[in-house]
Amino acid sequence: MEDIIKEDYQIEIVKAQACHIDGITNLLYEVQSVHAEKRPDIFVSGGKKYTKSELENIIINKNTPIYVATNKQNAVLGYIFCQIQSEVSKNLQPIKTLYIDDLCVDKNARFKGIGKALFGFAKEIAKGLGCYHITLNVWHLNESALKFYQKLGLIPLKTTMEEIL
Repeated sequence: MEDIIKEDYQIEIVKAQACHIDGITNLLYEVQSVHAEKRPDIFVSGGKKYTKSELENIIINKNTPIYVATNKQNAVLGYIFCQIQSEVSKNLQPIKTLYIDDLCVDKNARFKGIGKALFGFAKEIAKGLGCYHITLNVWHLNESALKFYQKLGLIPLKTTMEEIL
């Protein structure tokens, strides 16, 4: 792995296993908290996206790999949830996509290059699988995530808009 981790954050990126579920769960709560703070009309405060059982099923599914960044003590400092997708449509080209369902770095370990390392790792996986592109959704309310993805070189593919009634 490219040496892009700053300070004392020596990490290893590995495919998530059952032993990582508690660490992943803690980060899922962090993500939910950010979203619920900005849009309590949409997000449930104190919740999380996946249950333990759902995480167990995601981890064993070859089409939904999760990779975690761990430190020397095997603590989860970040994760990236991936989905391998193949679009089949009458009006779109048949392409293979690596969709990033979620990416999070522990709030105490941010700005150390861990998110960039996780994204770079997923990018190499996507290339190896013959994917055409990587896609993800980012909530507009999450300005720091928007800036992070833009800094990585991602550009908008499509935009979802709303009018609250």
